Amino acid sequence: MNTYPLTSLNIEEATKKQFSLIDEITKVFRGSEILTRGDLGVIPGLNQPRTTNKVEKVLENYFNAEAAMLVRGAGTMAIRMALHATMNIGDTLLVHDAPVYPTTKVSIDTMGLKTIATDFNDLEKLQDTLKNQAIDGVLIQITRQKPDDSYDAKEVIQCIQNYLPNTPIVTDDNYAVLKTPEIGSEMGATLACFSTFKLLGPEGIGCIVGNKKAIEKLKAENYSGGLQVQGHEAIDVLRGMIYAPVALALSARVLEEVKNSLNAGEVKGVKQAYIANAQSKVILVELDEPIASAVLEEAEKLGAAPNPVGAESQYEFVPMFYRLSGTFRAANPDAEKTMIRINPMRAGSETIIRILNESIIAVSKKDR
Repeated sequence: MNTYPLTSLNIEEATKKQFSLIDEITKVFRGSEILTRGDLGVIPGLNQPRTTNKVEKVLENYFNAEAAMLVRGAGTMAIRMALHATMNIGDTLLVHDAPVYPTTKVSIDTMGLKTIATDFNDLEKLQDTLKNQAIDGVLIQITRQKPDDSYDAKEVIQCIQNYLPNTPIVTDDNYAVLKTPEIGSEMGATLACFSTFKLLGPEGIGCIVGNKKAIEKLKAENYSGGLQVQGHEAIDVLRGMIYAPVALALSARVLEEVKNSLNAGEVKGVKQAYIANAQSKVILVELDEPIASAVLEEAEKLGAAPNPVGAESQYEFVPMFYRLSGTFRAANPDAEKTMIRINPMRAGSETIIRILNESIIAVSKKDR
């Protein structure tokens, strides 16, 4: 199996991301404002807490965008609102020829959008589709939707803009933000969408970055007090994002260490290990025998997390040993019996290797 994971930031690059965010915070906030939990309510003239407004300004500047907006409903709602802001009911949406992320499919169906699928891995096929099909909008998932995806999102965006310069492009940046150099809007997309929960932030807060007109439309529609992200939540978004780049870069380094150890034969019973974006950047471990589910059961007993909370949220620090993602299972249903995915979270390679080795040994003893 060939995989084409996104290139992660190294530690030095991630450190620069952290320092840059702090710099932008100091340009918008007074020092005394940072040492608070922020304000609450619908402030006249802003229709949101002042703190939230300032955090959005920081994010706008940090991502070199026209505007930014924090929303309730995490990444799913950010994508749903972005599609609503840029498309009309019944429009035609161009998507990659791969299983669509399930919650995104709900958003597409809710709007009654018709979809046209083409292979983003093949720019010639993409060009043919752009020339021969009527398209009202585009959705691009930055991370991989199937194991053999290899497309460069920036190249895809540029290709689309060459043929359809006025067509809105929405990117699903979940699992890629602060792991890679740019988000979708920095690559040229209309709106980039992601969950801040995946960046060590508070539960349920998403972010939309990009086109000012589209974001102003969403802010005008979401005027209710109950829809506002409160000041303390917005501050917590920044607090998480400050530490996320370096933590994620460390995780990426551990992935390389684990892959090299497993492929060197350090753990008996492992056929091959691959690094893939599924959707987080993880190790896919192919076992010699169809014992994946049993290995996962044993790994939990040894301290591995058995399921995600927010996929790299603030609550997740032990390594996660889990089944393949839904989109990967849809692309290759048989792989579920022989493959597992491991997300290091905050663990080192030694811990991951130990848990995997002991889990396989435990299953082998039961089978005797």
